[in-house]
Amino acid sequence: MEAKKEAEENEEMKKTEKKPKKGESKKEEKSEKILKIPRDIVVPGEVIVSGEDYLPSDGTMRESMNIIATRFGLVEFIGRLVKVIPLSGVYIPRRGNTVIGKVIDITYNGLRLDIGAPYEAFLPMKECFFPHGRELEEYFNIGDMITVKIFSIRRGDINLTMRDRGLNKLEGGMTITVNPNKVPRVIGKEGSMVNMIKQETGCLIVVGQNGIIWIRGENIDAELLAKEAILLITSKSHIEGLTDLVQDFLEKAKKGKEKLIK
Repeated sequence: MEAKKEAEENEEMKKTEKKPKKGESKKEEKSEKILKIPRDIVVPGEVIVSGEDYLPSDGTMRESMNIIATRFGLVEFIGRLVKVIPLSGVYIPRRGNTVIGKVIDITYNGLRLDIGAPYEAFLPMKECFFPHGRELEEYFNIGDMITVKIFSIRRGDINLTMRDRGLNKLEGGMTITVNPNKVPRVIGKEGSMVNMIKQETGCLIVVGQNGIIWIRGENIDAELLAKEAILLITSKSHIEGLTDLVQDFLEKAKKGKEKLIK
């Protein structure tokens, strides 16, 4: 009898331990389902979060109670919205973007530029900025790099302008091309990343939203250092602490060159 009573007491204790307090079960269930994954890499078809607390945005879709990735990239949460920033892809032009283009043709009424988009862009003569009294073909040459802004897109036609602050022909230096989707990482929050590279290398740097970047420094070594720092950012864009990594790289590179000079 005592053994039977002890077994019953043990069984009752187990039931009491398993029984959750009022409201706890829903909270635990909710926390298990909403799995926030900041800056993680996902592949198409991978479940990012479950539940109804988040909404799908670019690069994601809802499937039953799950939000899944529809492309390869980085997960980003903006409030309740879940988006995937692609890690690869061509430049998709948008009105208002500042880009760097290469002159591929000079016509009687403007310039045709390659801005890395699926189709060519056109810079009308009236939107060009060049010294008064000179002809268009006297100032611009095939192969010139120009900073321009997209002011309209109509049925595949991209129209550009130079009539805005900071838009001009880029002379000297070098240009590199990176994945357009990684441009925000190159620029950094409020320009913090690119400004750090400018300060550490002494280079002038113009970053086009189409992934074309122009670099001009006092010498080729400075330009190459800036280029290496930018390529480091694009290759490590998915990691945390990227600013510290780039700053450490630049400081070590500068110290190494100083030792060689001494």
